[in-house]
Amino acid sequence: MELTSRVVHSDPDILGGTPVFVGTRVPVKTLLDYLEAGDSLDEFLDHFPSVNRNQAIAVLELAKEMLTAYANPS
Repeated sequence: MELTSRVVHSDPDILGGTPVFVGTRVPVKTLLDYLEAGDSLDEFLDHFPSVNRNQAIAVLELAKEMLTAYANPS
């Protein structure tokens, strides 16, 4: 998963290893929490300017790929 290493980083010295956007201390989960609460991507990006739109979209695409790959066939 080359894309993962370009947009998501996990380091025990940064927030105890919580996956964050590369180059930031913003947890990826924060984006998902915003979207789950009904907030827009633009609102998230306004609140976390260290994350750029391309990073956020790449994380969402990665999440979609992972969910699709690991979904149980019916």
